[in-house]
Amino acid sequence: MNERGQLYRFTIEPKVYVDETPKTGFTKYAEKLNGRLAMIGFISLIALEIFTGNDLVGWLTNL
Repeated sequence: MNERGQLYRFTIEPKVYVDETPKTGFTKYAEKLNGRLAMIGFISLIALEIFTGNDLVGWLTNL
């Protein structure tokens, strides 16, 4: 509202909030993140084995 009490038509003020849930330790957020990273790593190892024909240890020793 302006000084005359009129409502602004085109202004949208965002709602401000503070997320105080803990993001460290054994929380649901941390467990989801760890699970997703483990799935990415597992799929990456399978893709490495398919494309190179060697497992991770064999691929690293052939470099």
